[in-house]
Amino acid sequence: MTKRLLNQCMFLLLLLSLNAKSKEYLIVLKDHLFYPSQIIIPVNKKVKLLIENQDSTPEEFDSFDLNREKVLYPNRKSVIYIGPLSKGHYEFFGEFSPNTARGVVIVSNEGTQHADN
Repeated sequence: MTKRLLNQCMFLLLLLSLNAKSKEYLIVLKDHLFYPSQIIIPVNKKVKLLIENQDSTPEEFDSFDLNREKVLYPNRKSVIYIGPLSKGHYEFFGEFSPNTARGVVIVSNEGTQHADN
């Protein structure tokens, strides 16, 4: 195996291991609402948000706090990576339904799945 090919393989393995270390959180968009509307993630960790749009219309995940924006196509799943983040509350919303599609990422030492009321 050439040195270049070996380096490429090592780089690929590194990328795969980084992705494997990201914890995944499922958020469902249904009837222009996010479920759960609150998720709790661990401090200083990169996480993967898997967002499933079950509505028949597109939505745009938007967050000034998280510096993220992504179109969520109808009846599809989308992935957004966030973090590592400091302790705090990070709001997000649906740009096309800002009065109903709202949520918050809570970053804490507990880092459990979600805390809907």
